[in-house]
Amino acid sequence: MTVPRAAKTQRRTRIQEEKEERILDAALDVFSSSGFRGATIDQIAEAAGMSKPNLLYYFRTKEAIHRTLLERMLFTWLEPLQAFDADGDPETEIRSYIRRKLEMSRDFPRESRLFANEILQGAPHIEDEINGPLKALVDEKAEVIRTWIKAGKLARCDPYHLIFSIWATTQHYADFDVQVRAVLGENRAGEGRFEDAARFLEQLFMRGLGISAA
Repeated sequence: MTVPRAAKTQRRTRIQEEKEERILDAALDVFSSSGFRGATIDQIAEAAGMSKPNLLYYFRTKEAIHRTLLERMLFTWLEPLQAFDADGDPETEIRSYIRRKLEMSRDFPRESRLFANEILQGAPHIEDEINGPLKALVDEKAEVIRTWIKAGKLARCDPYHLIFSIWATTQHYADFDVQVRAVLGENRAGEGRFEDAARFLEQLFMRGLGISAA
């Protein structure tokens, strides 16, 4: 994992930790709106309310900041899939996964757009993670889904495309939030839109998987 320059000192102070977090929060705003190529150190420094030399004390390069954000995001992003329990009831596990992913779209929209921008550029900074830990985790959970199918608990389907579909439909509410709110209109564009989405997606996937949707 990328380590901030200041973190390499023997003892980090509370002020150092706070400044690193301020830089990362500002950079998340800049990267999620401008992408890696469009973002500059000057923009991040201005957003963080500090001088460029001060920022560079904590992170030597734009790449180091970006890499740190991506590593944090991947760790957070994979947690719901890691919680997918092979010993659990398929209906409960899939419903929970859909809701956890929607909660992440609600709570971490900037992180979702950061990831989307990285993927659209060909994943130059996280290719190893995608081909390594992420693929290994998806392979593991795809096998869980296959086991449920073989046991007659789910309708036959391609486990990978099931996972992709859940990703696509839930992350839509983060990556296309402006469009979602505009189309829904003022009366339906509040926080309740996530519960509405959860109920619809549960119904969609449960019926498609041969599970009665309550």
